[in-house]
Amino acid sequence: MATANLYERMRPAEIVKARKACPVAYLPIGTIEWHGLQNPVGLDAIKAHLLCQRCATATGGMVFPPLWYGESRSDCLMEATAAAAEDICKLMELPPENVAPERARFSVREQYDNYQRLLLHMLTEIQNLGFKLVVILAGHYPLIDHARAACHLFHQARFNNKRAQMLSWVFTGYELVKDEFPEAGDHAGFWETSLLMALQPELVDLSTLPNDPKVNIVGVLSERPVQESSAEYGERAIARIVEKVGAQVKHRLENPGDYYMHGWKA
Repeated sequence: MATANLYERMRPAEIVKARKACPVAYLPIGTIEWHGLQNPVGLDAIKAHLLCQRCATATGGMVFPPLWYGESRSDCLMEATAAAAEDICKLMELPPENVAPERARFSVREQYDNYQRLLLHMLTEIQNLGFKLVVILAGHYPLIDHARAACHLFHQARFNNKRAQMLSWVFTGYELVKDEFPEAGDHAGFWETSLLMALQPELVDLSTLPNDPKVNIVGVLSERPVQESSAEYGERAIARIVEKVGAQVKHRLENPGDYYMHGWKA
C-alpha cells in the first residue's frame, strides 16, 4: 500500500500541493475489540485506515492517522456486551469483571460525551488545516452515530461569526454496497475477514478456525461461513466501496450548497 497520501508522513510543501489539488481529509476511526481467532483485535481501525488510503488514492486528498481510543468500553463492545462476552474473556485469559461497567472511570453517558467532544475537537483542527471536506470512516459500526453527532455540533459552531466552512460525511462502508453484497456488515465474519484479507492478508490466519463451518465460532457474527473468506471477494467489495465514496466526494466538492444548510447532511 502506497503511503504518499498519509498526512503525518508528508512534508509541508507536499501537504500544500495535495490540499490545493483536492482539499479532502479522510479520518479513520475504530476500536480494539475481539474479531475472532483469525483476525487481529485492531481490525476495525486497520480496515478503516487502509480503506481510507484506497479512497484517497482514487479521489485525491490525504488520510489522517486513525483514532483507536476514546469510545465507550462499556457499551457496544464484544468483550463487554455480546452474548459470548464471558467466552471471549476466557479465551483472552481475563476475568469477566475486568469489563464490568463499574470498572470504567466514566459512566456510559460520560464516555459518549467525551468521545464526541474528542471528535468535535479533531474536526475543528482539520478545518483549521485548510480542508473543505472531511470524510470519516467508522470501522467500528456503532461509532457512525457518534461521528454524525459530532459533525452536527461542528456545523453549528461559529468561527468569526460564520458557521463551519468545512463539509463532513460519515460512512462505514458496508451500507454503501449492501444491495450488491448481502453478506456486508457482519462482525469478524466472512465480510470483515475478506476485507482484511484483501487489505492486509498477513494479518489473517484462517487455519485457526475449525474445518467444519457448522461449528460455532466464539464472537463471530456472520451470514456466511467465515472459512469461505477470500481476498478476491474482499477486493471486489473494496472496489465498489471506493467507487461509491468517490461519487459522494465529487458531488460534495462540486455542490457544497446542497450540503451546507441549517440542517446538516451527514
